[in-house]
Amino acid sequence: MSTKYLWDKKNIVAAVVLGLGISSSAMADTKIPVVASFSILGDLVSQVGGEHVTVKDLVGINGDVHTYSPAPMDAVAVKDARLVVINGLGLEGWLPRLMESAHFKGVEVVASNGINKLTLAKEQCDHHHHPVTEEKCDCDHHNNNHHHGVYDPHAWNSVTNVKTYVKNIEAGLVKVDPANASDYQHNAQVYLQKLDKLQLDIQQQFANIPASQRVIITSHDAFQYFSRDYDVTFLAPQGTSTDAEASAADVANIINQVRDDHVRAVFIENITDNRMVEQISQETGAKIGGKLYSDALSGPNEPASSYIKLMEHNTATISNALK
Repeated sequence: MSTKYLWDKKNIVAAVVLGLGISSSAMADTKIPVVASFSILGDLVSQVGGEHVTVKDLVGINGDVHTYSPAPMDAVAVKDARLVVINGLGLEGWLPRLMESAHFKGVEVVASNGINKLTLAKEQCDHHHHPVTEEKCDCDHHNNNHHHGVYDPHAWNSVTNVKTYVKNIEAGLVKVDPANASDYQHNAQVYLQKLDKLQLDIQQQFANIPASQRVIITSHDAFQYFSRDYDVTFLAPQGTSTDAEASAADVANIINQVRDDHVRAVFIENITDNRMVEQISQETGAKIGGKLYSDALSGPNEPASSYIKLMEHNTATISNALK
């Protein structure tokens, strides 16, 4: 075998290896860069997008989307994204300015578009409790409603709403990447079937608990969509946003209601300061029923690392405390 033949063979092999490397890099670059405003939306995008997307959550695990302050790298991620997925309903008050400063040119999906929204009536805007289903209310947009306007933004705590979220995300991905439309449609359909099962499971867990017994306390008012769907009453001394502190009068009212209604359990949350709930527990004797994940996923070694796991954990934690 000649030296020339060996040299040519080595160069051919090197060229093939180099070509594979370029091909792999090119394939990686074809993934659609998507930005999600917070971790729950990021999980939904990943479920629908599958292998075709890379997802950046602006507000990560156990993070508080209400009080988030964007970092410089967030602007870079938004600028490079072809799709940005937000919750809407006034949740991400900090995001429009970020998108403007980043000169975002892609497609924006408002995941909550088309859901049955809960609206805060005026007296409920003032006291931060119990949204109602309405299309309009007489809230002053500049009142003490913590920058969420007239709608309760925590719509993901309804599985029915999240089915709409998934369909909106699917439509957004198909728009920016029509070549993989069939995959997005398939992934969405598979995930919607999982959500159907999740909804049935939640309903069954509460079926044998009397409605009069389904009253609990949480730190901030994040569970009214859950309340509407599954007939569980949630009381919270803090409003729909964590960026406002509950007044002493708010806490005193909750303590009196816990005593009067013999509320069985109070719950801490993964994103809030829990001293207020601990105070309510100490003063009323209501037990701390566990930790709920309200506005963010947990880490991978915790019980709420995906949307479905979050809902399963919250349901089991609440129902076990009420039995």
